[in-house]
Amino acid sequence: MSETQSGETSAPAAAPAAAAQTQAQQPMQVQVNDENALATYANFCRVTGSPEELIVDFGLNPQPIGVPKDPIQVKQRIIVNFFTAKRLLAALQMSIARHEAVFGVLETDINKRVRPGLGQQQSPS
Repeated sequence: MSETQSGETSAPAAAPAAAAQTQAQQPMQVQVNDENALATYANFCRVTGSPEELIVDFGLNPQPIGVPKDPIQVKQRIIVNFFTAKRLLAALQMSIARHEAVFGVLETDINKRVRPGLGQQQSPS
């Protein structure tokens, strides 16, 4: 290898391809500015869509047990293509797996959370 004027070492012709392959395997750091982001709490989510995109609506259900008397007000709507949705799915799965590894399995059936043992069969005494 020869040294260039700046003191850097130049590599043979095959090395740039190897460097590009190594670089492609490493995750890129993307800078994000979220200082103007609005945070909203949601305990309701509805997913609809078309062949080109998914529409995810978020809202607040004031009566999370049973059927709500009043319509749930959707406060935020996010529209994404399926590529972004798949990346979001992977990120959410990874985050949930980490959470469950530390805190235990998340029960999504609210009746089982409110009344523990509801879904379990009673063993005869």
